[in-house]
Amino acid sequence: MIDLHCHLDLYSDPAQITATCKDRGIYVLSVTTTPSAWEGTARLAHGADRISTAVGLHPQLARARHAELEIFDRLLPLTRYVGEVGLDGAPEFQPHWDIQLAVFNHVLKACSNAGGRILSIHSRRATAAVLGRLQAYRDAGIPVLHWFSGSRRDLECAIDLGCWFSVGPAMLRSRNGRFLAALMPRDRVLTESDGPFAQDKGTPLMPWHVDRAVHILGELWSVSAAQAQQTIRRNLRALTMLVPDLRSAPR
Repeated sequence: MIDLHCHLDLYSDPAQITATCKDRGIYVLSVTTTPSAWEGTARLAHGADRISTAVGLHPQLARARHAELEIFDRLLPLTRYVGEVGLDGAPEFQPHWDIQLAVFNHVLKACSNAGGRILSIHSRRATAAVLGRLQAYRDAGIPVLHWFSGSRRDLECAIDLGCWFSVGPAMLRSRNGRFLAALMPRDRVLTESDGPFAQDKGTPLMPWHVDRAVHILGELWSVSAAQAQQTIRRNLRALTMLVPDLRSAPR
């Protein structure tokens, strides 16, 4: 199983969830919401070869934590994964739009200067703006749009830009989420949980719950769940080959 967007450090018992992922052999991209959380989150994954840690600065925290860009710059050479980053256009975050843009531009420029990274990107109510920034920083790396919720036209633009997509059970519960997932290039789709933020009936989704997304993707693709899982595994191998591994870096 593959969970390309999970907040391991924010579960009530991060060590137990991490140990379970390790025991089950789940590949997890553990994203962070602030750069200062990266080192502690990376320690969770010590000895777990299939768990990688991304350095991020969530757009909802841009106003409060933008001073941590200095930490982001220091940590960027240690990982080939960046996330969760992006923009959020919800009304409560609109007053901080300029700071969000400044932070996202800084992140993309830093990634471009570093030779490119795999980026897990938040784009809630801000898809067009996110795509505009990705167009401006084409060398930032490989953008993976997490829980994509834009329009069909936005999706077409994202595909043209070379974006990848991570989809999870929460996204695929909605008719629109399934509609968009069915239109995504099959060779650029990966699964995610977005736990513990994403929930099912009030219970946080766990990394192993990505199997629910696999089954739905199989239905959308008219293949078995096993075949859908094989496609997702191939996609992960292809994605990781697009950005060099920093083998000397801690995971």
